[in-house]
Amino acid sequence: MREQRPREHSNFFSTKFIRFLGGKNLLFTLLILLLLACVIFMFGKVSFIFTPLQVLFEVVILPGVLAVIGYYLLRPLLGILEKWRIPRAWGILILYIGVIGVITLLVVLVYPFLRDQFTNLAQEFPVYFMALTEKIVEYLNNSRINEYLANIENYEKVVTNFTTDIVETVKDTAANLAQGVATGITGFVSTLTGIILSLVTVPFILFYLLKDGEKLPKFVMKICPPRMRTGLHDVLHDMDKQISSYIQGQILVSMCIGAMVTIGFLIIGMKYALLLGFLAMITSVVPYLGPVIAITPAAIIALVTSPFMLVKLAIVWTVVQLIEGKFISPQIMGKSLSIHPVSIIFVLLTAGSLFGVPGVILGIPGYAIFKVLVTHLFKLFKRRYNRYEDEEIQKYDV
Repeated sequence: MREQRPREHSNFFSTKFIRFLGGKNLLFTLLILLLLACVIFMFGKVSFIFTPLQVLFEVVILPGVLAVIGYYLLRPLLGILEKWRIPRAWGILILYIGVIGVITLLVVLVYPFLRDQFTNLAQEFPVYFMALTEKIVEYLNNSRINEYLANIENYEKVVTNFTTDIVETVKDTAANLAQGVATGITGFVSTLTGIILSLVTVPFILFYLLKDGEKLPKFVMKICPPRMRTGLHDVLHDMDKQISSYIQGQILVSMCIGAMVTIGFLIIGMKYALLLGFLAMITSVVPYLGPVIAITPAAIIALVTSPFMLVKLAIVWTVVQLIEGKFISPQIMGKSLSIHPVSIIFVLLTAGSLFGVPGVILGIPGYAIFKVLVTHLFKLFKRRYNRYEDEEIQKYDV
């Protein structure tokens, strides 16, 4: 018999360098990335096909988001009514009547007062702003900065030219703004009509969400393969928990902040206390950035009123933020989102740059959902490819 010679390992993947980079896995990874780039390129070339889907998304997003917020706010109350053996349809009707009653009460009692305060503030805020500007100019004129500028050659000429440039810029801006008013009115009417139609559809979407919302996860799992249903159930459950915790908790925290700010401003005698408290409640829906927006008009009013009022404002705001950060948020929100504050800031800045105000509002819950998906996908990856025992993994848990 002919003696068989051992086969030489001349395979391309058997070299040390390729094995160090991952061997065949490297080729497969690069091939997947190349195919993914081709798919993205092809979708970019036929993007016009997805225009109807984009329009549908833009039409549905506003009523859909409002309906989801209403669903997570009313679902606990609907559960309580069902425990009292009230049928779901009748429970939804009772909740609708209650919501309409609360809105009517707010419109009758609170809205006129807020409207008057807002009108007065809108009329007086330019006066406050000009007074603040005059105080800043007066401070600069009496400080050493003015002495330093006075020694600069041609200082008055530079200031005159600078003032002239500002005036010309304002005139050009006003002219361009006047030219765009006609076009802007048409766009504003169209946008306002779309918003009104979206608000009209919210109660109908909310009704079906409250009626059949609990059946949606079961329907999604039914159309999936049986072996995927357990993992999909965990993903949907965690998503529901994240969204529910964020919406319910953030609104409760915002209401507490608005109440504390209003009470604090009334105690120190701040003008427009109720309006500023309402503004703080609305803007507190956005973490970190909201309080900065809310404190700005209050700080201008306090600074123009008196320096002592600014000190009292700082004390009230500090106390409110300490109570909210140390007691209210931990009790209401807990650590359900488990998102680091730095991550929240980056998400807000990125989402705001990409999508504007809707991105700022929806960025954090969207990030929470994305985090749930990535976490479960990583668990599946470890379960399939991890070569170590659980006991070894636990040694390195942080």
